[in-house]
Amino acid sequence: MPLEFAVAGLGNPGDRYRQTRHNLGFRAVEAIATARRGRWSEPARRRRTAAVRIAGQHGLLIEPLTYMNLSGDALAPALAEHELPTDRLLVICDDIALPLGQVRLRRSGSDGGHNGLKSIIERLGTTGFPRLRLGVGPVPECVDAAEFVLAEFLPEEQDAVGSMLEAAVACVDAWIVDGIDRAMGRFNTRRDEPAE
Repeated sequence: MPLEFAVAGLGNPGDRYRQTRHNLGFRAVEAIATARRGRWSEPARRRRTAAVRIAGQHGLLIEPLTYMNLSGDALAPALAEHELPTDRLLVICDDIALPLGQVRLRRSGSDGGHNGLKSIIERLGTTGFPRLRLGVGPVPECVDAAEFVLAEFLPEEQDAVGSMLEAAVACVDAWIVDGIDRAMGRFNTRRDEPAE
């Protein structure tokens, strides 16, 4: 059965990084796998994958195991292997430019300073793939951004993180069922704006 979509969550492998802000992409695809009864395969080819079906479409969840700044080394071969066009790859990652709790779906765009997106753009040779950015910001003053994203969420942030993961699952469903334009209209609201 041909692959109809892929969703890649970005992060760093290993228990040391599991609960950090930078691993929110991993946690999002794991939440999707749980919600859609996906089964994770044994790691191979520098990635971990889970097959899922959403709205009757056959898809693949991917966690690159290359560390963040080499994410494209795992994703580019996966797309080539399945002959999947880049517009059917949705990448989920953390974003310090968005406030904690806010999500932002985009059809394409720059890397925005995110090393995982930068690697994927370089390996795919295009910015033309959708991405779902999950807000983890702002970075406090006098705190290094790299240290901030490699730190774990604070206890008082956990409710917002849980809500973002729920939103990520729903957003992926909407992207597949309704298309990216309608999904963007539904999910790209500010936290202080009422949902449409």
